[in-house]
Amino acid sequence: MKMVTAVIKPFRLDDVREALAEVGVHGTTMTEVKGFGRQKGHTELYRGAEYAVDFLPKVKLEIAVADELVDRVVEAIMESAKTGQIGDGKIFVSPLDRVVRIRTGETDADAL
Repeated sequence: MKMVTAVIKPFRLDDVREALAEVGVHGTTMTEVKGFGRQKGHTELYRGAEYAVDFLPKVKLEIAVADELVDRVVEAIMESAKTGQIGDGKIFVSPLDRVVRIRTGETDADAL
């Protein structure tokens, strides 16, 4: 099992969610986050005053998947989140040692 974590632009969330459903992902956790990478933020104008926006809004998705689905999930996220512009995001894949469904006590692949 693996934990796939993706940080994407917020307006791409619906496209990513649809792509994940097509490859068989039935659940994900979404968190609204802020951050920066190579974008390094930008400046905005508010009531005539210019100010720096150092942290940009992003969406972080966490998806627990079976090993055989990892490549398809990563590909689905890449294709649906890509705009070709700086700041499209990143995908991290980590090992997942154990999963337990609280309601039933099912473990590992059965709990996904």
